[in-house]
Amino acid sequence: MRTQLRRLDTTALVYLALVGVLIIGAVLVATTGRNFFSPGNIRDILTGMSVLGFVAIGQTLVILGASLDLSVPYVMSLASLIAAQTMNGSDAMVLPAVLLTLVVTACIGLANGLIVTVLGVHGFVATLGVGLMLKGYLDTNYQGTEGSVPWSFQLFGATGVGPVPISTIVMLALAGLVAFILVRTSFGHHLFAVGGNSEVARLSGVRQRLPLIGAHIGSSVFAGLAGLLLASRLGVGSPTVGSQGSYDLLSIAAVVLGGTVLMGGRGSIWGTIGGVAIFAVLDNLMSVMQFNPFLKDVIRGLVIIIAVALYARRRVIARRIRFADVPTGPNIAAGSEPAPESASAAIGGPRETGARSDQEGSLG
Repeated sequence: MRTQLRRLDTTALVYLALVGVLIIGAVLVATTGRNFFSPGNIRDILTGMSVLGFVAIGQTLVILGASLDLSVPYVMSLASLIAAQTMNGSDAMVLPAVLLTLVVTACIGLANGLIVTVLGVHGFVATLGVGLMLKGYLDTNYQGTEGSVPWSFQLFGATGVGPVPISTIVMLALAGLVAFILVRTSFGHHLFAVGGNSEVARLSGVRQRLPLIGAHIGSSVFAGLAGLLLASRLGVGSPTVGSQGSYDLLSIAAVVLGGTVLMGGRGSIWGTIGGVAIFAVLDNLMSVMQFNPFLKDVIRGLVIIIAVALYARRRVIARRIRFADVPTGPNIAAGSEPAPESASAAIGGPRETGARSDQEGSLG
């Protein structure tokens, strides 16, 4: 059983953990006489997934490229303001407002990508600087909510198909599109290569700048989509709607919880969606059980630490199992050869052979 669990990939483990959280949530809520899987509660959970899901999809792109995007909360706030002010209550201005918002956010992502790739500034510092500039602009020019979103656009955040909100359907559809791009296109392959080892990618002929620039553009555009959704729900634009939700840190946490390696090169969109779902279920459970609001962050932090520790342990155990069949002791010192099956299973190539020779020398 343990061996089978080790063979499961990280995404499968995330969804197993999600099932476990759902079961625990159902049991705890049942003790209060309520139904955790009622249509209303399912709608609340899926609604909570939508905004964070948009941001986390974009954050996954930059983290896969070994970068970060800390400007997303301010991009979200700016997007909500641009959309609400451009619409100004007019149905005819909905499409122009959406297009303008996405163009502006794409330009912010382009700036982030160019600072990271051309100027060589680390993504953490580059996006933090851009985020602070956006914050300064918002604080200087806006004292409160602005604009007005027409009812036709508010339906985007208020309606659904049964218990499933339209915003969640759109988020999942875009997640599928991004997952396809990562797996089936050269952009995705190059992004994984750059994130895994930029020097090897360069020597292999991969253009290092383009994948990272594209990832930062995607991150900002998805933050813009999250801002549009928040404007739809609020009916106005707000200069603080992104920062109040701490979506920069939460999106990074969801990506890491979903199994994407923070150093880049390994992860998946569907793992991220699983991480977003776990956070949404936990938040809903704590709200239903009327936990102390400040305890939410404590529980989130514990979940992240436990998940990353388990991932790290799985990698260590996997390495140990890989070399478990390598003969040790007097047989190596005597120079005897391992059985063909053991050699093929334990010695995967030149690196392992070299390690065995070193071991022979030290034992001899």
